[in-house]
Amino acid sequence: MKDKLSKYAVFGNPIGHSKSPEIHGYFAHQTHQAMQYTAILVGLDEFEQKVRDFAADGGHGLNVTVPFKQRAWELATELSEQARLAGAVNTLTFNKGEIKGDNTDGIGLVKDLTINHGFDFTGKSILVLGAGGAVRGILGPIIAESPESITIANRTLSNAIEMKSLFASSFDLEVLPFKELNQSYDLIINGTSSSLYNELLPLPDVVVDCNSYLYDMMYSQQTTVFNAWGNRLGARKAIDGLGMLIEQAAAAFTLWRKVSPDTSHVINKLRS
Repeated sequence: MKDKLSKYAVFGNPIGHSKSPEIHGYFAHQTHQAMQYTAILVGLDEFEQKVRDFAADGGHGLNVTVPFKQRAWELATELSEQARLAGAVNTLTFNKGEIKGDNTDGIGLVKDLTINHGFDFTGKSILVLGAGGAVRGILGPIIAESPESITIANRTLSNAIEMKSLFASSFDLEVLPFKELNQSYDLIINGTSSSLYNELLPLPDVVVDCNSYLYDMMYSQQTTVFNAWGNRLGARKAIDGLGMLIEQAAAAFTLWRKVSPDTSHVINKLRS
């Protein structure tokens, strides 16, 4: 008799571009898991009901993407420490009526940089661009890696100041407007959506030197405008967010299935 398939999905709006079903399909095949994973378009006014319906229909877990991560955080009956800090949830697990919320985005970014690209955060200077939910989701795991400094640069300074106060108990974040950046950094992370619109942020060239790693949390087939700028200035490495997408998916998969997939094979598959 065949194993009954465990049901998982990703909820988002839009969702047609999602690579998550492909990624989790590779993970399931590789680790011999009896599961199905689908991408589901959810109306903006029906997220909470659809989550409850999915759980009631025997669903085991969900990934949550834009624009529902904060609403998933509010819906969860239990939050991991990382999700609590992030104020957003990208992974839900259902168990006996409880809804456990996690955030694996920061873990995904850190794993991609350290394991796949050989970056060591310890004692390094980090510049993070943006002060929205995407940045809030990655700061906890970055802080845990013991960098020397973290600077948040954002167009709206009040949002960056709010971020500084949120993390005050765990790290003293520096906050600056773009125009006041006046030194180079070991790692520059673009946590804004500027690359989606092919827009280059108003950054002074001085922030990049030959030792700088650039990391754009967006990914695309072509080099993003942010990474092209870094390459032009002679950055050591310019990396897009595909590895982060796969590593955060692997962290969610491990939470659900209690087995860790090999991500390098999947990264190579999707790159090609």
